[in-house]
Amino acid sequence: MTHKARKRFGQHFLNDTVLINETIKRFAPQSDECIVEIGPGQGALTYPLLNACTHLHAIEIDRDLVPILQERSKKHGQLTVHQQDVLTFDFHAFAQAHTRLRLIGNLPYNISSPLLFHLFSALDDIQDMVFMLQKEVADRLCAEPGTKSNGRLSIMAQYHCQIDHWFTVPPESFDPPPKVDSAIIRLRPRQKGNDFSIIDTADLNTVLLKAFATRRKTLQNNLKGMFSAEQIIAAGIDPSTRPETLGVAAYIKLTQLYRESLS
Repeated sequence: MTHKARKRFGQHFLNDTVLINETIKRFAPQSDECIVEIGPGQGALTYPLLNACTHLHAIEIDRDLVPILQERSKKHGQLTVHQQDVLTFDFHAFAQAHTRLRLIGNLPYNISSPLLFHLFSALDDIQDMVFMLQKEVADRLCAEPGTKSNGRLSIMAQYHCQIDHWFTVPPESFDPPPKVDSAIIRLRPRQKGNDFSIIDTADLNTVLLKAFATRRKTLQNNLKGMFSAEQIIAAGIDPSTRPETLGVAAYIKLTQLYRESLS
């Protein structure tokens, strides 16, 4: 039984055995953990994962792949496939019947950013996440202040998680090969209050949307109507700087300032 990759689902099936084995080794699944694979595709990660854990859950939008996965998984272990768009999957509700979740997957490139924001809202129920992503997205997640990759996704991800880059993956590791390099990263949710002050993430998102609305403009111009230059200076930030030059700590200060302005 074969299945042709579908462009509308952003499908690129991983077929690099060495990379798969090294990823599973680092991920180190345990039999008593609740592991959820996102976008199992043809099962490149699925079957090795099943060999290491008692029960694997997989979220797959492509209904034609479900019977293939279920049939091929029988000799490896217990697989439950949730045939659903992962962007609508309620991870919090699912976790209530399980232990904290460990997520892994080769994410569809056409939904990777919105999916990450969706997952950030469920981090209380997640132990860690290991994902294959378009390298450009991985670079944004890991971006340092002052680099052109630094943006809203960078700040939000780094506020929520510690991020480790594992591997860079060439196009030939997939079928069909994508036009760009990929990367495997690990995201571990931070303990609230340990690394950064606790803030309302909806407030942070509001500030980030406005701050990065026009990247070539200064912070003062982008935040006009939200803060005066004097308020930005009082927070210890140069209002003439560009938004990508600031890191998480600076945006936390601006978010706290925003919350105070609403009081």
